[in-house]
Amino acid sequence: MTSNERRKVGSCQELMAGDAIEAFYKNTLVHRGPVTETAPEHGLFWILDTLTGGRRLLDMSEFEIMRMPKHYRDIQVGTPRR
Repeated sequence: MTSNERRKVGSCQELMAGDAIEAFYKNTLVHRGPVTETAPEHGLFWILDTLTGGRRLLDMSEFEIMRMPKHYRDIQVGTPRR
């Protein structure tokens, strides 16, 4: 994978803590952020969603998951604005 490519993730076994991902639902970006934990036996994983600032549990069967290029893995989650 070159430094600017996104790659589709087929299963939780392909994910590790720290991987930056984007989750799409019906071709619409709904979540983005670093993976914090995986439960591959259930097809689930958690991220810190940089779009909302919250922790999200995602189900592989509900979303198209794309791994973001390596340089996105240093994503920092800021405090949500009020």
